[in-house]
Amino acid sequence: MMNNEKNKTAGPRRSDARGPMNGRRSGEYVRKNDSDSGRRNAPAGKQMPHGAGKGLKPAWNGRGTGRPNGTAPAKKAAKPPVEGMPARRLALKVIRQVTEQGAYASLALDGVLEGCGLSAVDRHLVTRLVYDTLDHMIYLDWVLGQVMAREDTDIKLRNILRLGACQILLEDRIPESAATNTSVQLCEELGMEGLKGVCNGILRSLVRKKEEIVFPDAGEEPVRAASIRYSMPEWLWVRLVDAYGADEAGQIASFRLEDAGWTIRPNLTRISDQGMEEMLEKKIWTSEKTDIPHAWRIRGAMDIARDADFSEGNFSIMSESSMMACMAMNPGRGKQILDCCAAPGGKTCYMAELMSGTGRVQAWDVHEHRVKLIEAQAKRLGLENIRPMTRDALRVREDMRCTMDGVLLDAPCSGLGVLAEKPDIKLRVTEKSIQELTDIQCRLLDTVCEYVKVGGILVYSTCSILPEENEEQILSFLSRHPEFEACPMPETIPERFRQHQRKGLQLLEHRDGVEGFYICRLRRKG
Repeated sequence: MMNNEKNKTAGPRRSDARGPMNGRRSGEYVRKNDSDSGRRNAPAGKQMPHGAGKGLKPAWNGRGTGRPNGTAPAKKAAKPPVEGMPARRLALKVIRQVTEQGAYASLALDGVLEGCGLSAVDRHLVTRLVYDTLDHMIYLDWVLGQVMAREDTDIKLRNILRLGACQILLEDRIPESAATNTSVQLCEELGMEGLKGVCNGILRSLVRKKEEIVFPDAGEEPVRAASIRYSMPEWLWVRLVDAYGADEAGQIASFRLEDAGWTIRPNLTRISDQGMEEMLEKKIWTSEKTDIPHAWRIRGAMDIARDADFSEGNFSIMSESSMMACMAMNPGRGKQILDCCAAPGGKTCYMAELMSGTGRVQAWDVHEHRVKLIEAQAKRLGLENIRPMTRDALRVREDMRCTMDGVLLDAPCSGLGVLAEKPDIKLRVTEKSIQELTDIQCRLLDTVCEYVKVGGILVYSTCSILPEENEEQILSFLSRHPEFEACPMPETIPERFRQHQRKGLQLLEHRDGVEGFYICRLRRKG
Protein backbone atom coordinates (compact mmCIF):
# COMPACT_ATOMS: atom_id res chain seq x y z
CA MET A 1 0.00 0.00 0.00
CA MET A 2 1.24 3.46 -0.76
CA ASN A 3 0.74 6.49 1.39
CA ASN A 4 0.94 9.79 -0.44
CA GLU A 5 1.53 12.22 2.47
CA LYS A 6 5.06 13.55 2.25
CA ASN A 7 7.32 16.53 2.42
CA LYS A 8 8.44 16.59 -1.16
CA THR A 9 10.19 18.95 -3.41
CA ALA A 10 8.75 20.57 -6.45
CA GLY A 11 10.39 22.66 -9.08
CA PRO A 12 10.26 23.61 -12.72
CA ARG A 13 9.05 20.74 -14.83
CA ARG A 14 9.74 20.13 -18.48
CA SER A 15 7.78 17.90 -20.82
CA ASP A 16 10.35 15.60 -22.36
CA ALA A 17 8.98 13.51 -25.21
CA ARG A 18 12.24 11.73 -25.80
CA GLY A 19 12.21 7.95 -25.63
CA PRO A 20 14.56 5.82 -23.55
CA MET A 21 17.29 5.79 -26.15
CA ASN A 22 18.21 9.38 -25.35
CA GLY A 23 16.32 10.32 -22.22
CA ARG A 24 18.20 12.08 -19.45
CA ARG A 25 17.66 12.85 -15.82
CA SER A 26 19.65 15.51 -14.03
CA GLY A 27 19.73 16.99 -10.57
CA GLU A 28 19.82 15.28 -7.22
CA TYR A 29 16.63 13.77 -5.92
CA VAL A 30 16.03 13.69 -2.20
CA ARG A 31 12.57 12.35 -1.59
CA LYS A 32 10.57 10.87 1.24
CA ASN A 33 8.32 7.90 0.39
CA ASP A 34 6.22 6.17 3.01
CA SER A 35 4.89 3.44 0.74
CA ASP A 36 4.81 -0.24 1.58
CA SER A 37 7.44 -2.39 -0.05
CA GLY A 38 7.20 -5.03 -2.74
CA ARG A 39 9.62 -7.64 -4.02
CA ARG A 40 10.68 -8.79 -7.44
CA ASN A 41 13.23 -11.15 -9.02
CA ALA A 42 14.59 -14.09 -7.06
CA PRO A 43 18.24 -15.15 -7.48
CA ALA A 44 18.99 -18.09 -9.74
CA GLY A 45 21.44 -20.94 -9.15
CA LYS A 46 25.05 -20.47 -8.10
CA GLN A 47 27.94 -20.42 -10.56
CA MET A 48 31.10 -22.49 -10.16
CA PRO A 49 33.98 -20.29 -9.00
CA HIS A 50 36.61 -19.49 -11.58
CA GLY A 51 39.33 -22.16 -11.80
CA ALA A 52 37.57 -24.66 -9.53
CA GLY A 53 39.17 -28.12 -9.67
CA LYS A 54 41.97 -27.07 -12.04
CA GLY A 55 44.90 -27.75 -9.71
CA LEU A 56 46.06 -29.45 -6.49
CA LYS A 57 46.99 -27.67 -3.30
CA PRO A 58 50.73 -28.04 -2.50
CA ALA A 59 51.46 -30.47 0.33
CA TRP A 60 52.24 -28.96 3.71
CA ASN A 61 55.98 -29.20 4.49
CA GLY A 62 55.80 -28.84 8.26
CA ARG A 63 57.24 -25.33 8.31
CA GLY A 64 53.96 -23.55 8.82
CA THR A 65 53.68 -21.81 5.47
CA GLY A 66 51.83 -24.33 3.37
CA ARG A 67 54.29 -23.64 0.54
CA PRO A 68 57.27 -25.71 -0.82
CA ASN A 69 60.53 -25.18 1.10
CA GLY A 70 58.76 -22.92 3.61
CA THR A 71 59.03 -19.86 1.44
CA ALA A 72 56.74 -16.96 2.32
CA PRO A 73 53.92 -16.27 -0.12
CA ALA A 74 54.60 -13.49 -2.55
CA LYS A 75 52.50 -10.39 -1.94
CA LYS A 76 50.04 -9.56 -4.67
CA ALA A 77 50.63 -6.24 -6.31
CA ALA A 78 47.95 -3.77 -5.32
CA LYS A 79 45.54 -3.10 -8.16
CA PRO A 80 45.29 0.52 -9.22
CA PRO A 81 41.94 2.02 -8.26
CA VAL A 82 39.38 2.08 -11.06
CA GLU A 83 38.25 5.63 -11.75
CA GLY A 84 34.61 6.29 -10.90
CA MET A 85 34.19 3.13 -8.82
CA PRO A 86 32.87 4.79 -5.60
CA ALA A 87 29.92 6.33 -7.45
CA ARG A 88 29.11 3.09 -9.32
CA ARG A 89 29.48 1.09 -6.13
CA LEU A 90 26.89 3.22 -4.31
CA ALA A 91 24.56 3.31 -7.31
CA LEU A 92 24.59 -0.48 -7.54
CA LYS A 93 23.96 -0.76 -3.81
CA VAL A 94 20.77 1.31 -4.12
CA ILE A 95 19.61 -0.55 -7.24
CA ARG A 96 20.10 -3.87 -5.44
CA GLN A 97 18.22 -2.66 -2.38
CA VAL A 98 15.28 -1.65 -4.57
CA THR A 99 15.12 -4.74 -6.80
CA GLU A 100 16.31 -7.43 -4.39
CA GLN A 101 15.05 -6.17 -1.02
CA GLY A 102 11.98 -4.10 -1.90
CA ALA A 103 13.49 -0.82 -0.68
CA TYR A 104 12.39 2.59 -1.91
CA ALA A 105 14.89 4.40 -4.09
CA SER A 106 14.57 7.79 -2.41
CA LEU A 107 15.13 6.40 1.08
CA ALA A 108 17.88 4.01 0.01
CA LEU A 109 19.61 6.84 -1.87
CA ASP A 110 19.42 9.10 1.18
CA GLY A 111 20.99 6.33 3.24
CA VAL A 112 24.01 5.72 1.01
CA LEU A 113 24.71 9.39 0.29
CA GLU A 114 24.60 10.50 3.92
CA GLY A 115 28.19 10.77 5.09
CA CYS A 116 29.54 9.03 1.96
CA GLY A 117 32.34 11.57 1.49
CA LEU A 118 31.84 11.86 -2.25
CA SER A 119 32.12 15.16 -4.07
CA ALA A 120 28.99 16.95 -5.23
CA VAL A 121 29.72 15.83 -8.80
CA ASP A 122 29.95 12.17 -7.79
CA ARG A 123 26.83 12.45 -5.62
CA HIS A 124 24.94 13.72 -8.66
CA LEU A 125 26.37 10.84 -10.70
CA VAL A 126 25.14 8.29 -8.15
CA THR A 127 21.67 9.85 -8.17
CA ARG A 128 21.49 10.01 -11.96
CA LEU A 129 22.63 6.41 -12.43
CA VAL A 130 20.16 5.10 -9.86
CA TYR A 131 17.15 6.89 -11.29
CA ASP A 132 18.07 6.34 -14.94
CA THR A 133 18.54 2.61 -14.37
CA LEU A 134 15.30 2.20 -12.42
CA ASP A 135 13.36 4.46 -14.76
CA HIS A 136 14.40 2.54 -17.90
CA MET A 137 14.62 -0.97 -16.42
CA ILE A 138 12.07 -2.60 -18.73
CA TYR A 139 13.82 -1.10 -21.74
CA LEU A 140 17.27 -2.12 -20.45
CA ASP A 141 16.12 -5.70 -19.82
CA TRP A 142 14.73 -5.91 -23.35
CA VAL A 143 18.01 -4.73 -24.86
CA LEU A 144 20.14 -6.99 -22.67
CA GLY A 145 17.93 -9.93 -23.59
CA GLN A 146 19.15 -9.65 -27.18
CA VAL A 147 22.84 -9.95 -26.30
CA MET A 148 22.59 -12.52 -23.51
CA ALA A 149 22.62 -16.27 -23.97
CA ARG A 150 20.21 -16.95 -21.10
CA GLU A 151 17.39 -15.12 -19.34
CA ASP A 152 17.70 -16.67 -15.86
CA THR A 153 20.76 -14.65 -14.95
CA ASP A 154 21.66 -14.34 -11.29
CA ILE A 155 19.95 -11.18 -9.99
CA LYS A 156 23.23 -9.71 -8.74
CA LEU A 157 24.82 -10.03 -12.18
CA ARG A 158 21.66 -8.74 -13.87
CA ASN A 159 21.73 -5.60 -11.76
CA ILE A 160 25.38 -4.99 -12.66
CA LEU A 161 24.50 -5.46 -16.32
CA ARG A 162 21.55 -3.07 -15.99
CA LEU A 163 23.81 -0.42 -14.51
CA GLY A 164 26.41 -0.98 -17.22
CA ALA A 165 23.82 -0.92 -20.01
CA CYS A 166 22.36 2.28 -18.61
CA GLN A 167 25.75 3.98 -18.95
CA ILE A 168 26.34 2.61 -22.45
CA LEU A 169 22.90 3.48 -23.83
CA LEU A 170 21.72 6.52 -21.85
CA GLU A 171 24.73 8.47 -20.60
CA ASP A 172 26.51 10.54 -23.25
CA ARG A 173 29.28 11.67 -20.90
CA ILE A 174 30.41 8.20 -19.81
CA PRO A 175 32.83 6.32 -22.13
CA GLU A 176 31.66 2.83 -23.05
CA SER A 177 34.98 1.39 -21.89
CA ALA A 178 34.50 2.95 -18.44
CA ALA A 179 30.99 1.51 -18.19
CA THR A 180 32.29 -1.95 -19.07
CA ASN A 181 35.43 -1.89 -16.89
CA THR A 182 33.62 -0.64 -13.78
CA SER A 183 30.92 -3.28 -14.23
CA VAL A 184 33.55 -6.02 -14.40
CA GLN A 185 35.17 -4.60 -11.26
CA LEU A 186 31.79 -4.67 -9.48
CA CYS A 187 31.53 -8.38 -10.26
CA GLU A 188 34.84 -8.95 -8.49
CA GLU A 189 33.80 -6.84 -5.51
CA LEU A 190 30.61 -8.88 -5.08
CA GLY A 191 32.59 -12.13 -5.03
CA MET A 192 31.62 -13.16 -8.56
CA GLU A 193 35.06 -13.41 -10.13
CA GLY A 194 33.89 -16.39 -12.16
CA LEU A 195 31.34 -14.15 -13.90
CA LYS A 196 33.70 -11.30 -14.79
CA GLY A 197 34.23 -12.74 -18.27
CA VAL A 198 30.49 -13.20 -18.77
CA CYS A 199 29.83 -9.60 -17.73
CA ASN A 200 32.60 -8.28 -19.93
CA GLY A 201 31.41 -10.29 -22.92
CA ILE A 202 27.78 -9.20 -22.62
CA LEU A 203 28.55 -5.50 -22.29
CA ARG A 204 31.13 -5.52 -25.10
CA SER A 205 28.58 -7.29 -27.27
CA LEU A 206 26.08 -4.58 -26.40
CA VAL A 207 28.57 -1.90 -27.43
CA ARG A 208 29.05 -3.62 -30.81
CA LYS A 209 25.40 -4.41 -31.49
CA LYS A 210 23.51 -1.52 -29.88
CA GLU A 211 22.55 -0.11 -33.28
CA GLU A 212 21.17 -3.52 -34.33
CA ILE A 213 18.72 -3.96 -31.44
CA VAL A 214 15.25 -4.95 -32.68
CA PHE A 215 12.14 -3.51 -31.02
CA PRO A 216 8.49 -4.59 -31.38
CA ASP A 217 6.66 -3.04 -34.31
CA ALA A 218 4.33 -0.31 -33.04
CA GLY A 219 1.78 -1.13 -35.72
CA GLU A 220 1.61 -4.86 -35.00
CA GLU A 221 2.22 -4.79 -31.22
CA PRO A 222 1.33 -1.25 -30.03
CA VAL A 223 1.05 -2.08 -26.33
CA ARG A 224 4.27 -4.06 -26.18
CA ALA A 225 6.13 -1.44 -28.22
CA ALA A 226 4.94 1.37 -25.94
CA SER A 227 5.78 -0.65 -22.84
CA ILE A 228 9.41 -0.97 -23.95
CA ARG A 229 9.68 2.56 -25.35
CA TYR A 230 8.45 4.15 -22.13
CA SER A 231 9.76 1.35 -19.89
CA MET A 232 6.33 0.91 -18.34
CA PRO A 233 4.37 -2.26 -17.51
CA GLU A 234 1.92 -3.13 -20.28
CA TRP A 235 -1.13 -3.11 -17.99
CA LEU A 236 -0.26 0.38 -16.76
CA TRP A 237 0.17 1.74 -20.28
CA VAL A 238 -3.28 0.38 -21.18
CA ARG A 239 -4.80 2.11 -18.13
CA LEU A 240 -3.22 5.44 -19.06
CA VAL A 241 -4.38 5.18 -22.69
CA ASP A 242 -7.92 4.34 -21.57
CA ALA A 243 -7.93 7.36 -19.23
CA TYR A 244 -6.11 9.99 -21.29
CA GLY A 245 -5.69 8.77 -24.86
CA ALA A 246 -2.46 7.61 -26.47
CA ASP A 247 -0.96 11.07 -27.06
CA GLU A 248 -1.33 12.36 -23.50
CA ALA A 249 -0.44 8.95 -22.06
CA GLY A 250 2.84 9.24 -23.97
CA GLN A 251 3.45 12.68 -22.48
CA ILE A 252 2.76 11.37 -18.99
CA ALA A 253 5.05 8.38 -19.50
CA SER A 254 7.94 10.35 -20.99
CA PHE A 255 7.87 13.39 -18.71
CA ARG A 256 11.06 13.92 -16.70
CA LEU A 257 12.15 16.50 -14.14
CA GLU A 258 14.98 18.92 -14.74
CA ASP A 259 16.61 20.73 -11.81
CA ALA A 260 13.74 20.10 -9.42
CA GLY A 261 14.90 22.21 -6.49
CA TRP A 262 12.63 22.53 -3.46
CA THR A 263 9.28 24.17 -2.75
CA ILE A 264 9.11 25.84 0.64
CA ARG A 265 6.55 27.94 2.52
CA PRO A 266 6.80 30.17 5.59
CA ASN A 267 5.45 29.24 9.00
CA LEU A 268 2.44 31.54 8.82
CA THR A 269 2.21 31.86 12.61
CA ARG A 270 5.70 33.43 12.66
CA ILE A 271 6.62 34.89 9.28
CA SER A 272 4.66 36.84 6.66
CA ASP A 273 5.30 36.56 2.94
CA GLN A 274 7.36 39.75 3.18
CA GLY A 275 9.36 38.23 6.03
CA MET A 276 9.96 35.15 3.90
CA GLU A 277 11.31 37.31 1.09
CA GLU A 278 13.69 39.04 3.50
CA MET A 279 14.86 35.71 4.90
CA LEU A 280 15.53 34.32 1.42
CA GLU A 281 17.55 37.39 0.45
CA LYS A 282 20.08 36.42 3.14
CA LYS A 283 20.51 32.87 1.79
CA ILE A 284 22.95 31.75 -0.89
CA TRP A 285 20.07 29.93 -2.57
CA THR A 286 18.30 31.16 -5.67
CA SER A 287 14.55 31.57 -5.19
CA GLU A 288 11.41 32.58 -7.02
CA LYS A 289 7.82 33.10 -5.90
CA THR A 290 5.28 30.70 -7.42
CA ASP A 291 1.66 31.54 -8.24
CA ILE A 292 0.56 29.41 -5.27
CA PRO A 293 0.02 31.57 -2.16
CA HIS A 294 2.94 31.35 0.32
CA ALA A 295 5.07 29.10 -1.93
CA TRP A 296 8.64 29.66 -3.18
CA ARG A 297 10.89 27.46 -5.30
CA ILE A 298 14.52 27.42 -4.26
CA ARG A 299 17.67 25.90 -5.72
CA GLY A 300 21.18 25.47 -4.38
CA ALA A 301 20.21 24.17 -0.93
CA MET A 302 22.30 21.05 -0.33
CA ASP A 303 21.35 20.10 3.25
CA ILE A 304 18.21 22.07 3.89
CA ALA A 305 17.19 20.08 6.97
CA ARG A 306 20.21 21.55 8.81
CA ASP A 307 19.45 25.13 7.83
CA ALA A 308 19.06 27.29 10.95
CA ASP A 309 15.74 28.80 9.85
CA PHE A 310 14.34 25.37 9.08
CA SER A 311 15.48 23.98 12.45
CA GLU A 312 13.94 26.96 14.23
CA GLY A 313 10.61 26.37 12.51
CA ASN A 314 10.52 29.44 10.29
CA PHE A 315 9.64 27.51 7.15
CA SER A 316 8.63 24.07 5.87
CA ILE A 317 9.24 22.02 2.75
CA MET A 318 5.95 21.22 1.03
CA SER A 319 4.86 20.55 -2.53
CA GLU A 320 2.46 22.92 -4.25
CA SER A 321 -0.04 20.10 -4.86
CA SER A 322 -0.08 19.20 -1.16
CA MET A 323 -0.61 22.87 -0.32
CA MET A 324 -3.60 23.00 -2.68
CA ALA A 325 -5.18 20.02 -0.90
CA CYS A 326 -5.09 22.07 2.31
CA MET A 327 -6.35 25.19 0.51
CA ALA A 328 -9.33 23.14 -0.72
CA MET A 329 -10.32 22.70 2.92
CA ASN A 330 -10.24 26.51 3.32
CA PRO A 331 -9.84 26.20 7.11
CA GLY A 332 -10.76 29.28 9.15
CA ARG A 333 -10.12 30.53 12.65
CA GLY A 334 -11.55 28.39 15.43
CA LYS A 335 -12.51 25.46 13.19
CA GLN A 336 -12.43 21.81 14.21
CA ILE A 337 -10.53 19.82 11.56
CA LEU A 338 -9.66 16.14 11.29
CA ASP A 339 -6.70 14.95 9.19
CA CYS A 340 -7.36 11.21 8.92
CA CYS A 341 -4.13 9.83 7.41
CA ALA A 342 -1.88 12.60 8.61
CA ALA A 343 1.70 11.34 8.94
CA PRO A 344 4.27 12.76 8.57
CA GLY A 345 2.19 15.89 9.20
CA GLY A 346 2.88 18.42 6.44
CA LYS A 347 -0.78 19.03 5.63
CA THR A 348 -1.74 18.99 9.30
CA CYS A 349 0.72 21.77 10.08
CA TYR A 350 -0.22 23.90 7.10
CA MET A 351 -3.92 23.79 8.02
CA ALA A 352 -3.07 24.62 11.64
CA GLU A 353 -1.12 27.65 10.42
CA LEU A 354 -3.94 28.75 8.10
CA MET A 355 -6.13 28.75 11.21
CA SER A 356 -3.67 31.18 12.89
CA GLY A 357 -3.03 28.70 15.68
CA THR A 358 -6.70 28.70 16.76
CA GLY A 359 -9.22 25.87 16.79
CA ARG A 360 -7.91 22.34 16.66
CA VAL A 361 -6.54 19.90 14.09
CA GLN A 362 -6.77 16.26 15.11
CA ALA A 363 -4.04 14.34 13.27
CA TRP A 364 -4.51 10.58 13.10
CA ASP A 365 -2.25 7.79 11.94
CA VAL A 366 -2.55 4.07 12.54
CA HIS A 367 1.16 3.66 13.41
CA GLU A 368 2.57 5.08 16.63
CA HIS A 369 6.05 5.71 15.19
CA ARG A 370 4.49 7.80 12.42
CA VAL A 371 2.46 9.80 14.90
CA LYS A 372 5.78 10.80 16.45
CA LEU A 373 6.71 12.37 13.10
CA ILE A 374 3.62 14.59 13.36
CA GLU A 375 4.53 15.49 16.93
CA ALA A 376 8.05 16.43 15.87
CA GLN A 377 6.81 18.71 13.09
CA ALA A 378 4.29 20.44 15.35
CA LYS A 379 7.00 20.98 17.98
CA ARG A 380 9.48 22.38 15.46
CA LEU A 381 6.87 24.83 14.16
CA GLY A 382 5.54 25.73 17.60
CA LEU A 383 1.95 24.76 16.74
CA GLU A 384 -0.15 24.11 19.82
CA ASN A 385 -3.50 23.59 18.08
CA ILE A 386 -2.52 20.13 16.77
CA ARG A 387 -3.55 16.91 18.53
CA PRO A 388 -1.61 13.91 17.13
CA MET A 389 -3.29 10.57 17.88
CA THR A 390 -2.67 6.90 17.08
CA ARG A 391 -5.98 5.85 15.58
CA ASP A 392 -7.24 3.62 12.78
CA ALA A 393 -9.35 5.76 10.45
CA LEU A 394 -11.22 2.64 9.27
CA ARG A 395 -12.85 2.26 12.69
CA VAL A 396 -15.86 4.50 13.29
CA ARG A 397 -15.87 6.63 16.45
CA GLU A 398 -19.52 7.06 17.37
CA ASP A 399 -18.81 10.03 19.65
CA MET A 400 -17.45 12.05 16.74
CA ARG A 401 -20.38 11.82 14.31
CA CYS A 402 -21.23 15.20 12.74
CA THR A 403 -18.75 17.10 14.95
CA MET A 404 -16.10 18.27 12.47
CA ASP A 405 -16.14 21.45 10.40
CA GLY A 406 -13.76 19.75 8.01
CA VAL A 407 -12.24 16.32 7.35
CA LEU A 408 -9.19 15.76 5.13
CA LEU A 409 -8.70 12.26 3.75
CA ASP A 410 -5.35 12.20 1.99
CA ALA A 411 -5.85 8.57 1.15
CA PRO A 412 -3.33 5.74 0.67
CA CYS A 413 -2.81 5.49 -3.08
CA SER A 414 -0.61 4.12 -5.85
CA GLY A 415 1.57 7.25 -6.07
CA LEU A 416 1.46 7.14 -9.87
CA GLY A 417 1.10 10.91 -10.00
CA VAL A 418 4.77 11.35 -9.11
CA LEU A 419 6.41 8.96 -11.55
CA ALA A 420 8.76 11.69 -12.75
CA GLU A 421 10.18 11.90 -9.23
CA LYS A 422 9.93 8.26 -8.15
CA PRO A 423 10.25 5.97 -11.18
CA ASP A 424 10.65 2.89 -9.00
CA ILE A 425 6.90 3.13 -8.26
CA LYS A 426 6.06 1.64 -11.66
CA LEU A 427 8.22 -1.38 -10.83
CA ARG A 428 6.22 -2.02 -7.68
CA VAL A 429 2.57 -1.19 -8.36
CA THR A 430 0.46 -4.05 -9.73
CA GLU A 431 -3.12 -4.43 -10.91
CA LYS A 432 -3.84 -6.35 -7.72
CA SER A 433 -2.41 -3.61 -5.51
CA ILE A 434 -4.55 -1.01 -7.33
CA GLN A 435 -7.67 -3.03 -6.55
CA GLU A 436 -6.65 -3.37 -2.91
CA LEU A 437 -6.06 0.37 -2.66
CA THR A 438 -9.38 1.34 -4.22
CA ASP A 439 -11.15 -0.94 -1.75
CA ILE A 440 -9.39 0.75 1.17
CA GLN A 441 -10.12 4.23 -0.24
CA CYS A 442 -13.81 3.33 -0.53
CA ARG A 443 -13.99 2.08 3.05
CA LEU A 444 -12.15 5.12 4.37
CA LEU A 445 -14.52 7.51 2.60
CA ASP A 446 -17.57 5.70 3.98
CA THR A 447 -16.13 5.89 7.49
CA VAL A 448 -14.68 9.38 7.81
CA CYS A 449 -17.59 11.14 6.08
CA GLU A 450 -19.60 10.38 9.22
CA TYR A 451 -17.60 12.98 11.15
CA VAL A 452 -18.54 15.93 8.88
CA LYS A 453 -21.21 18.21 10.31
CA VAL A 454 -24.01 19.68 8.19
CA GLY A 455 -22.49 22.33 5.95
CA GLY A 456 -19.02 20.98 6.67
CA ILE A 457 -16.35 20.03 4.12
CA LEU A 458 -14.80 16.68 3.24
CA VAL A 459 -11.64 16.90 1.12
CA TYR A 460 -10.45 13.73 -0.61
CA SER A 461 -6.99 13.70 -2.19
CA THR A 462 -4.46 11.28 -3.67
CA CYS A 463 -1.16 11.58 -5.54
CA SER A 464 -2.49 9.29 -8.26
CA ILE A 465 -3.58 9.90 -11.85
CA LEU A 466 -5.74 6.78 -12.26
CA PRO A 467 -9.49 7.53 -12.53
CA GLU A 468 -10.42 4.49 -10.43
CA GLU A 469 -8.58 6.02 -7.47
CA ASN A 470 -9.92 9.51 -8.13
CA GLU A 471 -13.00 10.67 -10.07
CA GLU A 472 -14.54 7.20 -10.30
CA GLN A 473 -14.02 6.79 -6.57
CA ILE A 474 -15.88 10.05 -5.92
CA LEU A 475 -18.75 9.23 -8.30
CA SER A 476 -19.20 5.92 -6.49
CA PHE A 477 -19.12 7.71 -3.11
CA LEU A 478 -21.76 10.25 -4.16
CA SER A 479 -24.05 7.44 -5.34
CA ARG A 480 -23.83 5.88 -1.86
CA HIS A 481 -23.98 9.20 0.00
CA PRO A 482 -26.49 11.60 -1.59
CA GLU A 483 -26.17 13.78 1.51
CA PHE A 484 -22.89 15.05 0.02
CA GLU A 485 -22.28 17.13 -3.08
CA ALA A 486 -19.12 18.10 -4.96
CA CYS A 487 -18.36 21.82 -4.84
CA PRO A 488 -15.86 24.10 -6.62
CA MET A 489 -12.33 24.77 -5.45
CA PRO A 490 -11.79 28.05 -3.57
CA GLU A 491 -10.45 30.97 -5.58
CA THR A 492 -7.22 30.97 -3.58
CA ILE A 493 -6.19 28.16 -5.93
CA PRO A 494 -5.02 29.81 -9.19
CA GLU A 495 -7.36 29.70 -12.18
CA ARG A 496 -4.83 27.83 -14.32
CA PHE A 497 -5.41 24.84 -12.05
CA ARG A 498 -9.12 25.33 -11.33
CA GLN A 499 -9.96 25.30 -15.05
CA HIS A 500 -9.32 21.55 -15.07
CA GLN A 501 -11.82 20.63 -12.34
CA ARG A 502 -14.79 18.41 -13.06
CA LYS A 503 -15.81 16.10 -10.23
CA GLY A 504 -12.66 17.20 -8.46
CA LEU A 505 -9.38 18.61 -9.73
CA GLN A 506 -6.88 16.36 -11.49
CA LEU A 507 -3.36 17.81 -11.62
CA LEU A 508 -0.81 16.37 -14.07
CA GLU A 509 2.96 16.80 -13.85
CA HIS A 510 3.61 17.35 -17.55
CA ARG A 511 0.71 19.80 -18.00
CA ASP A 512 0.60 21.75 -14.75
CA GLY A 513 4.21 21.81 -13.58
CA VAL A 514 3.29 20.39 -10.17
CA GLU A 515 2.99 16.89 -8.74
CA GLY A 516 0.28 14.68 -10.18
CA PHE A 517 -2.52 15.00 -7.62
CA TYR A 518 -6.28 14.62 -7.36
CA ILE A 519 -8.30 16.86 -5.03
CA CYS A 520 -12.07 16.82 -4.53
CA ARG A 521 -14.05 19.14 -2.25
CA LEU A 522 -17.33 17.72 -0.92
CA ARG A 523 -19.96 19.43 1.25
CA ARG A 524 -22.55 17.80 3.50
CA LYS A 525 -25.87 19.26 2.45
CA GLY A 526 -27.99 21.22 4.92
